[in-house]
Amino acid sequence: MKHKIIVAGIGPGNPDYMVPEALRAIRSARVLVGGRRALAQFAEPDRQELMPVGGDIPAVLSFVKERLLHFDVVVMVSGDPGYYSLLDALRREFPPELLEVIPGISSVQLAFARLALPWHEADLLSFHGRVPSAERLRYAKGRLLGLLTDGRYNSHTVPRLLVAEGWPQETELAVCSRLSYENEAIIRTTLGEADRFPVCTHCILVVKA
Repeated sequence: MKHKIIVAGIGPGNPDYMVPEALRAIRSARVLVGGRRALAQFAEPDRQELMPVGGDIPAVLSFVKERLLHFDVVVMVSGDPGYYSLLDALRREFPPELLEVIPGISSVQLAFARLALPWHEADLLSFHGRVPSAERLRYAKGRLLGLLTDGRYNSHTVPRLLVAEGWPQETELAVCSRLSYENEAIIRTTLGEADRFPVCTHCILVVKA
C-alpha cells in the first residue's frame, strides 16, 4: 500500500507548542481525523474530508482503512502520540510500516517544564479512564510522579489515594491545569492541603516526595 497514516502530535493545545512538521502535515492533508476541538481549530472543511474522533473507535479505524486505499490519512492526537493516544489502536489495526509518527509536546512534559523539574526519573502514570495498581502508587522516599487525571480521579481524589498508599500529607503537590492556554493555572500545595483549593479535573498532578 503506497499511502500512509500520519499521526501528528498537536501538543497541549496552543498552536505555539506544535512542531512545524505536524502543522505542515495537517495543512496538506486531504483526509483529516481528530477530536472535535482539534478539527475546529485546524481543519479546512471546504477542501478536507473530516472524521471526528469520539467514543466509537472502531468506526474511526474503519474510516481510516477505507480512505487509506486512495489517500494519505492524517490523524491528529493531543500531546505526544506515544503517550496514551490513538496510536495504540492504530498499531493494533495497521502494520507499523504504514504509520508515520510526528511527535508532539505532551501536557506532562509541559507541566515539568513549568516547574523547572527534570523528569527523567519520574514515574508517569494515568488516571484518565484507568487506575494504576496499588503497587505503582505506593510511597517510596524520593519518588517523583507525573499523573494524568480525569473527571472522577482529580486533584482531590488522587491525593487521598496517594495518602492511603503511604505518602506523607506534607508531600509537595503541583496541580497544573489548562497548560499552554491563556488561563493556564498552576497551584503549588501539598497532598494534605489539596482539598483547600477548587477541584481540578483533566489536569496534570506532579507529586514530589
